[in-house]
Amino acid sequence: QGFFRRTIQKNLHPTYSCKYDGCCVIDKITRNQCQLCRFKKCISVGMAMDLVLDDSKRVAKRKLIEENRERRRKEEMIKSLQHRPNPSAEEWELIHVVTEAHRSTNAQGSHWKQKRKFLPEDIGQSPMASMPDGDKVDLEAFSEFTKIITPAITRVVDFAKKLPMFSELPCEDQIILLKGCCMEIMSLRAAVRYDPESETLTLSGEMAVKREQLKNGGLGVVSDAIFDLGKSLSAFNLDDTEVALLQAVLLMSSGSRIGVSPPGAAAGWDGVGTPHYINYRKHNIPHFWPKLLMKVTDLRMIGACHASRFLHMKVECPTELFPPLFLEVFED
Repeated sequence: QGFFRRTIQKNLHPTYSCKYDGCCVIDKITRNQCQLCRFKKCISVGMAMDLVLDDSKRVAKRKLIEENRERRRKEEMIKSLQHRPNPSAEEWELIHVVTEAHRSTNAQGSHWKQKRKFLPEDIGQSPMASMPDGDKVDLEAFSEFTKIITPAITRVVDFAKKLPMFSELPCEDQIILLKGCCMEIMSLRAAVRYDPESETLTLSGEMAVKREQLKNGGLGVVSDAIFDLGKSLSAFNLDDTEVALLQAVLLMSSGSRIGVSPPGAAAGWDGVGTPHYINYRKHNIPHFWPKLLMKVTDLRMIGACHASRFLHMKVECPTELFPPLFLEVFED
C-alpha cells in the first residue's frame, strides 16, 4: 500500500519499465526487483488510483481527524463536568469552617513573604554534634528552631480544636490524632511557603531557612524531603481551602496510621468534601486529586522519618534545648 500510494502521489508510474515484458512474478521476495510489475499487481488486486489522496487532501484529512479528536475531548470534558459531584450544602458549610480554622491559625497569612526574617547564613552551616546516622547537628541552628516550634505546634492544636469533627472526640482520641499528624501538618505549612527565588522555606510564618540550615539544624534527610515537597507543591497552585482540607485529611486519618482508630473519628470525617472541592476548583486539570493524594503520602513519609530522626536527636542534643510541648507531642 505504501508503494502504491507513493507512486500515485508522486506520479511515478509513467516512468516504470520492465525488462521482461511485464511478465514478472511478484511476491514478498521479488517485489523490489520490478516496479512496473509490482504496480500492475496493485491494480489487479483492486487498489484504486482515484482513492489515493494528494497532498492537499491529506492535509485536509489530518485536519479533520484532529478536529474530531478535539470535539471528542470537549464532549468528554462537558460530560465529566455534568456528572462531577460538586460539594453539597452541608459539605460547603464544613469546607468553610475548615478554611477559616486554617486562616486563623496560619501565622502571617498571605503576608508571610513581607514579614519573614531570613536566618543568618552563618547559622546552620557548621555542623558540630555527630548523629548516629552519620549526619551532624549545628546546635546554634537547632536552638533557633526550638524557639519557633512551640508556637507552631500550638497553632496546629488550635486548628484541630476549631474543627467540629475533632473537638467532639474524647480527649484521649484527640491526643492520638494530634501526635500522629502534627509534624505532617507543620511540614505542609512550611512546604507551601517555599520560595524558589531565595530557595528557602518559611517556618512558622516567620523564619526563612535554606535547605542546609534546616538539615544541619537537626532534621537531616527530613529537610530534603520537605524542600522537595515544597518544590513540587508550587506547581499545584493550592489555595487556602485546599491546604486547609489537606490538613484536615492528615489530622482525621492519623489515628489509623499509627494502629489506633478512635471510635468517633471515622464517623465524623470521611474527607468526601475534599475531592469534591478539588474537582469543583480544578476540574480542568486531569487527575489533579490523585496527584495531590500522592503528596499526602509524601507527608506521611516525612512524619515517619521525623519520628525516627527524633530518637537520634534526643540522644545527641542536650535535653534542656527541647521545649516541653515538643517532647510531649513527639515522645511515645
